[in-house]
Amino acid sequence: MSKSLIERDLAVLWHPCTQMKDHESIPMIPIKSGQGVYLEDFDGNRYIDAISSWWVNLFGHANPTINQAIQYQMQELEHVMLAGFTHEPVINLSERLVSLTPPGLSRCFYADNGSSAIEVALKMSYHYWLNKGQPEKKRFITLDNSYHGETLGALAVGNVALYRDTYGPLMMETIVAPSPDCYLRNENDDWETHSRKMFKHMLDLIEKHADEVAAVVIEPLVQCAGYMRMYHSVYLMLLREACDHYNIHLIADEIAVGFGRTGTMFACEQGNISPDFMCLSKGLTAGYLPLSVTLTKDEIYSAFYDDYIKLNAFLHSHSYTGNPIACAVANASLDIFSSNNVIETNQELIGYIKKCSDYIANHPHVAEVRQHGMILAIEMVKDKQTKTAYSWQERRGLRVYEYSLSQGVLLRPLGNVIYFMPPYVINKQQIEKVLTVAEAGISIATS
Repeated sequence: MSKSLIERDLAVLWHPCTQMKDHESIPMIPIKSGQGVYLEDFDGNRYIDAISSWWVNLFGHANPTINQAIQYQMQELEHVMLAGFTHEPVINLSERLVSLTPPGLSRCFYADNGSSAIEVALKMSYHYWLNKGQPEKKRFITLDNSYHGETLGALAVGNVALYRDTYGPLMMETIVAPSPDCYLRNENDDWETHSRKMFKHMLDLIEKHADEVAAVVIEPLVQCAGYMRMYHSVYLMLLREACDHYNIHLIADEIAVGFGRTGTMFACEQGNISPDFMCLSKGLTAGYLPLSVTLTKDEIYSAFYDDYIKLNAFLHSHSYTGNPIACAVANASLDIFSSNNVIETNQELIGYIKKCSDYIANHPHVAEVRQHGMILAIEMVKDKQTKTAYSWQERRGLRVYEYSLSQGVLLRPLGNVIYFMPPYVINKQQIEKVLTVAEAGISIATS
C-alpha cells in the first residue's frame, strides 16, 4: 500500500517546502491515521508528532470533542458567504476571541490562513492612514530574521533569506531592524539586558521614519521559522511605548505562538501589551481546518465606517471567510481550553520539558538549549565555544530527522536547529522519549 501511494503521489503532487528531488533518496511516508500525539503509517509504524504537524495541532489527532463539533456543524450549515450573511459559530467565536485577547482588540476579520491574516493587517493599517488623510504612511518596519508567511505582502515583511530572496524583485521595500535574538547576546548579558540593547536600533528607525511608517510587524517572543530564535518580553513593552509615542501601528503576528505555545494564552500578555492588530491561525482550529483571524481595535474599524459612496470600506474578501465548520472547530478548541484549564496544566509540562532537556546543553555540539513555554529549541553547532555553525549544505538537521523517524518520533529541524513543539496532550514519558531521541540524533548527526 505505502509503495503504491508513494508512486501515485510522486506522479501528481508538488509538496510544500520541499525539494522534490530529495524523494529519490528520502522515502515519503504515507500516513494512514492519527490518534492523540501519534501518527500511524500504512505499515503500522507510529510516530510521536513532536512538532504538532507544522505547529497547528493542540489537543492531539482525532480529538473526540472536536470531532463531535464537526459532525454536529456539518449537519446544520457547511458554508455561507459572510458578506450580507452571518451565522452563530462565527459570532460565538468572535465574542470569545475578543474576551480572550489583550484589551482593546474588539473586531474580528476572518481569512483562510496565516499569510492571509498578515495581508489583511498590512492592508488595514495602510488603508487606515489613507482614510485618515495620511497616505504617506505606507511603509512597514520588520525585524531581521522574521517570517510572516509566503504570500507577497507577508513575505515582504519577513526577512529570512531562504524564503525571501528569490522573490525580492516582486516585493515592496521594507525597513529592517536588527533582531533582539538572544542567542546573539554578549556572554555577560542576560536576555532582558540584550533585548533592551537591541531595542535601541528599533527606536532609531522609528524616530527616523515615523512620518512614513504605517506599522511595525513582529512575532512576539519567538521567531519561529527564523530558527526558533527567542527574546525577552521587555522588547514588547518598549515597542508598544514607542509605537504609541510616534503614532505607528503595532502588528503582532501570533500565528505560531498564540494559544498557549509560549506559556500564556497569547505571547503579548508577557509584555503586558495590546497590539493594534493581532493575527491568529494555526492553533486557532487546533490543527483541524484552515482558518485565520485578524483582530483590531474600534478606532481602526471606525475609520472605515462611512457612507458607501465615500469608498472607504475595506474591500478585501476570501471565499471561505468565517467558514461555519472551521468556526465550530475553533469554538470546540476554546471549550477544551476553558474546561481543562489548559494554560495552568501546561505549566507542569513546561517545567518537565526543561528538566528533561537541561542536560542536552552539555553536549559538545550544542551551543544553546532555549525555551519559551511549550516551545523548545536546540542549537546544533560545529564549535561550541565560538558558536560556529555547520554549513547549511551539510544538512546535519536532515540526519536528525531521519534518525528520529527510525525511532518513532517526528522531528523536522530548521537547518541546524532541532525544536520541540508538541500537542498539549503529550505525557511525561513521551516527552522523555522525544528528547532522548533528539539528543541521540544530534550525536549521530555531529559524529
